[in-house]
Amino acid sequence: MNQFIPLSQPSITNLEIDYVTDVLKSGWISSLGKYINLFEERFAEYCGTKYALTTSSGTTAIHLALVTYGIEADDEVIVPDLTFIATANAVTYTGAKVVLVDIEEDTLCIDPVQIEKAITEKTKAIIPVHLYGHPANMIAIDKLAKKYNLLVVEDAAEAHGAAVKGQKTGSLGDCGIFSFYGNKLVTCGEGGMITTNDEEFYQKAKHLRDHAMSSSKRYWHDRIGYNYRMTNMQAALGLAQIERLDELLSRKREIFKLYEKTLSNISGIKLNFTADWASNVYWLVCLEIEGYTEKERNNLMLALSHEGIETRPYFYPISDMPMYESNRIHTPVTHKVYQRGINLPSYFELKNQQIDYVCESLQVYLARCLNLIG
Repeated sequence: MNQFIPLSQPSITNLEIDYVTDVLKSGWISSLGKYINLFEERFAEYCGTKYALTTSSGTTAIHLALVTYGIEADDEVIVPDLTFIATANAVTYTGAKVVLVDIEEDTLCIDPVQIEKAITEKTKAIIPVHLYGHPANMIAIDKLAKKYNLLVVEDAAEAHGAAVKGQKTGSLGDCGIFSFYGNKLVTCGEGGMITTNDEEFYQKAKHLRDHAMSSSKRYWHDRIGYNYRMTNMQAALGLAQIERLDELLSRKREIFKLYEKTLSNISGIKLNFTADWASNVYWLVCLEIEGYTEKERNNLMLALSHEGIETRPYFYPISDMPMYESNRIHTPVTHKVYQRGINLPSYFELKNQQIDYVCESLQVYLARCLNLIG
């Protein structure tokens, strides 16, 4: 093994360095400074919303949005069973009940048919997750929300720039949330964003984000608030990233096409699906091998790691987690898909030759397995 190919790594150029250096020289390194406003304005413009509000993480963005909407104990919030745990945990922080539903096998996103089956008198909100860069079916979800008078909080943590019929994620529900963790399409190291067209919601969330401190009477607080602010340093990094987002997404699509060219014709292999109404940003390249068990998938990942290739498994079903055992329901698609899925390296600086190496290593392993079976 003469190389290591990580799953992901951030793309940092002189633009990011210049902006962050400007912050350091200015001394405005905490939660005040020009880059916070600039980042929020530019991000709202990109998503096509009136407002954007920075937060300390994607998780706190979800929690802040739910609290602002008044979600509380005895309420129910519908969440897909296949997503990062933060989506469910943020609901639990409010005291509300997480209601888990199954996903669509092709998009890997929450299934609108299963959403409707799960709606009760206590249901207050739906959190569709745009998983791995593919948007959920917001056309159907928004119809359900209107029919049952429910809130829609888009979890677009993995889908900056994705779209449904040309309309970008973050502008498709009552509000959207984004993550800027180090492996995301736009990174601040850590951080998050809430997007919305609702001024009243925006002002209330902004108030709660900063300990619910009065804007006219400093250090006066009228309710329990939160320290969910982003720093000016993070915002400077984020501003540079959003200015480069079209470039970053273009390369992501190129990387997927290169994988697709080599792997899509191999029997039993499935790569990222894109619905005809969707624009996929391919946050991570997804690879599923038909019929694989969790053990077989893990063996594949181990074999690739021996070749210096980092991969990761799909998320485990939330309903299998010990703290959500009481929420457990039958989600056959989630439980079939998670066992057979892995994510392949797909970061901006990944070289074409490295993609070839990943594909070749994968093909060699699969051929060896077939020979062993034969």
